[in-house]
Amino acid sequence: MAISYKKLWKLLIDKDMKKKDLQKLAHVSSASITKLGKNENVNTEILEKICIALSCDISDIMEMVPDNEK
Repeated sequence: MAISYKKLWKLLIDKDMKKKDLQKLAHVSSASITKLGKNENVNTEILEKICIALSCDISDIMEMVPDNEK
């Protein structure tokens, strides 16, 4: 199983936000945004900041997918 952040990017589109907007709003580094874009592991503190900034739940920004669906 792997982590996918496609839900996060769809949410940003729905909110008419860019990755740079999320970075500023959630007070996270550009490196963290890059990791999310590559579906790499990030600290749960980063995910918490994003959820607070977007007023959403963790399941709204990420999901577990089988390895062959990345």
